[in-house]
Amino acid sequence: MTARERDIMGGLAKGLRVIEAFSAEQPRLSIAEAAKIAELDRATTRRCLLTLAEMGYAAYDGKFFTLTPRVLRLGTGCLAAMPLPRIVQPVLDLLSQEIGESTSVSILDETEIVYVARSAQRRVMSIALMPGSRLPAYCTSMGRVLLAALGETEARALLVRAHPIARTGRTVTDIDRLMDILQETRADGHAVIDQEVEIGLRSIAVPLRNMRGQTVAALNVGLSAGTESIDDIKARYLPALNRVQAELARVLA
Repeated sequence: MTARERDIMGGLAKGLRVIEAFSAEQPRLSIAEAAKIAELDRATTRRCLLTLAEMGYAAYDGKFFTLTPRVLRLGTGCLAAMPLPRIVQPVLDLLSQEIGESTSVSILDETEIVYVARSAQRRVMSIALMPGSRLPAYCTSMGRVLLAALGETEARALLVRAHPIARTGRTVTDIDRLMDILQETRADGHAVIDQEVEIGLRSIAVPLRNMRGQTVAALNVGLSAGTESIDDIKARYLPALNRVQAELARVLA
């Protein structure tokens, strides 16, 4: 055992894996389900879940566990301490007021995007999005912008790890096709999603780069699907997105 391994708290690591087993798609888990997702044995998973329930981070009805709002304390403190949300939130609010649509900023966390700031004008998804919300990167406009900023080898590895599934009949799940889309995204400088995450939802995103030209986040506009063509959507919203992109490039570290 190395010195680094001796310093790691195995129990804490397993507890965090159990917390990460919960998702928007699976908010209620039995011990067996959580153990399978976290790749832990049932006895260990049971102790972790009961500890979370005792500490108020989970609720237990005798069969299923669900996370409680208390678990948000683990993430909101981190989000509040990050400079990115504080910088972009006022800009998002102004942009949303200008275009009359909801806007968001997210970062990439392995195979998912994490919302760090949001200004909602109207609800366009069946689930409520807020800072800390997560969605798969492969089928979201912000996710594709962020994946496109990576090297091809790294991007492909993340797509493979994501095990893409079809959330709607329009979702692209083929890895090679997704890699082609990422190449197109790099060339175009933006990504457009047409009802791949959820029927009735479109979105368009651009990368947010810092002063050194590195992509640090993504900015998008979420729209209800209508009769407007994708080209019309680009013409309507890309100028505002690109303007905000240029403004933020001067202040992001």
